[in-house]
Amino acid sequence: MAQVVIMPKQGQSVESCIVTEFKKKVGDKVAVGDILFSYETDKASFDEESKVEGTVLACFFNDNDEIPCLTNVMVIGEPGESFEEFAPTGAASEPAAQQPEAKAAEAPAKAEAPAAQAPVQAAAVSGDAVSTAISPRARHLAEEKGIDPSRIAGSGPGGRVIERDVIAAATAPMTGLAKAMMAEGGLQAPASGTGIGGMVKGSDLKTWKPSHTDIAGEGTEFTVEKMSNMRKLIAKSMYNSLQNSAQLTHMLGADARKIQALRKKAKKALEEGRIDVNVTINDLVCFAVIKALKKFPKVNSHCLGDSMRLFNTVNLGCAVDTERGLMVPCVKHAEDLNITGLSKALKQVADDCRKGSINPDLLSAEAASFTVSNLGGFGVEWFTPVINLPQSGILGVGTIVPRPKDLGGGVYAFVPYLGLSLTYDHRALDGGEATRFLKQVATEIETLEVEF
Repeated sequence: MAQVVIMPKQGQSVESCIVTEFKKKVGDKVAVGDILFSYETDKASFDEESKVEGTVLACFFNDNDEIPCLTNVMVIGEPGESFEEFAPTGAASEPAAQQPEAKAAEAPAKAEAPAAQAPVQAAAVSGDAVSTAISPRARHLAEEKGIDPSRIAGSGPGGRVIERDVIAAATAPMTGLAKAMMAEGGLQAPASGTGIGGMVKGSDLKTWKPSHTDIAGEGTEFTVEKMSNMRKLIAKSMYNSLQNSAQLTHMLGADARKIQALRKKAKKALEEGRIDVNVTINDLVCFAVIKALKKFPKVNSHCLGDSMRLFNTVNLGCAVDTERGLMVPCVKHAEDLNITGLSKALKQVADDCRKGSINPDLLSAEAASFTVSNLGGFGVEWFTPVINLPQSGILGVGTIVPRPKDLGGGVYAFVPYLGLSLTYDHRALDGGEATRFLKQVATEIETLEVEF
């Protein structure tokens, strides 16, 4: 009996995954344990192993398709078994889901393809939005060609837009002005225009992002590299954060003499075997931040528009730089940990991120109640970190630099100062409260007491 392979759900916060490569194609023999396809969430990569043996009867998607979790991806069974009933709504209806014998049977239908394209052209000339369902392959081609898919009449099942519909729309006639404007760049052509016979006029063009195939000069003065899936998700997250919140950054320096002394004690304790973890400046700063958050519960929160989610525990997010991009794993119930426990927990989630084995639930923006981003190791003194929505704030930690300080009695000296940058959502916090919290963080750093 044919068996369906679904897209796994890697954590409660993951809604879809992107297939990076199908290892098995239609007609391939499969044994238990064989890797069927590789896929990734926005932060981690996985391989899906076969739990049954047989032959791949159908593959409903293509490489680089984004697939909702728990959706049917492949069918494995014996040659000749039916698989059409397992096809998911919205899956590619193109060759990926065909058996070799099915391809031969379709040959007569392909001969009639030009006639089948006629409804596409006829419907497109109306200029109205005619379809919203589109196959992943057609969507990708439409993005490359700068075509608005909502203006295309689909010839697929249920009016679904497929690849040949986009190809037909790409040949829509254009006026001389429209062609000139397209040549200027920064414009998008719809499938049809408002001119005679559906001709595209200059006024029909829309803003677009040109693909690498449409940029003149590539290969001579520059090259264009497509963003990775993860880079796209990070870009989308950062853009949405700045567009959907009222962000403001306050900056303040903290006397770092105390935590520098604690760092020396920690190194000595590690050398003497009294502790088994290398406690860093970042660990000590995070420990101080947790203490400050317990005193300012409104900062330890999520802004939900017209309401606030106030946390009773500190779920601390910590930005981690990896080869695949920025990740922000979360340490749950961080307030229950001592300094060595916190140091181990922070190192563990950071290592898991770099290995690609982090639990996706710990990477969700909603998992953490507050985030710390430390660029001090790169020599950055001050910066404006971007909030990981829906969190109400994020603390940027800079490098330690000497600054003059009044030691009292008319005595001034240069002392080490740690740069702190608090970005907060002004919808959730007023400037006064944000400043008091930032000052409390500095106070905790300057008065921190821990035992090693």
